[in-house]
Amino acid sequence: MAHQKSLLSFNRADLLEQAICLKLNRIGYYRGIRLFFKAISRLGDGVFWYSLILALPIMFGSKGLLALGHIFVCGVVCISLYQFLKNHLVRERPFIRFLSIHPHAVPLDRYSFPSGHTMNAVNFAILLSWFFPVLAWIVMPFAILVGLSRIVLGMHYPTDVLVGTVLGASIAMVSLEWYPAGMFG
Repeated sequence: MAHQKSLLSFNRADLLEQAICLKLNRIGYYRGIRLFFKAISRLGDGVFWYSLILALPIMFGSKGLLALGHIFVCGVVCISLYQFLKNHLVRERPFIRFLSIHPHAVPLDRYSFPSGHTMNAVNFAILLSWFFPVLAWIVMPFAILVGLSRIVLGMHYPTDVLVGTVLGASIAMVSLEWYPAGMFG
């Protein structure tokens, strides 16, 4: 029953968001734009974040190592929550629901809600900016581009990205409220 209610809610939302998805997805037909957003999305799979996070001890010494632990724990929380929600709420990806939306990338799975890429990007960007403000000018714009890439590539609806943003920010902010100096600081 709850599963059917979520499907009905998503069906209405899907129809409301279809036009936005289609407009953003169409810019992916330009080769340069498509390749740019595919690269952003691929880096947002973890390559960019994990490389940067693992480099923290090298760049910032013991402070980087302590931050790495905090960021790792929050990342595990994000991944666990996103997988639970995605597997229970089962919202079909825009390109599956609407044939007019082209998948400009290969999805990691079938369902779209919430955007795990965005959730992790926002979580990591907030935490990295908190512990190392000098990184904010790199990680904040990158997180925004990751969220946008997911819509352009036909993988997510705007609400998937919005909810991913809110959840990722919430996890980061709650962790910083509880542990402003870091969990291991």
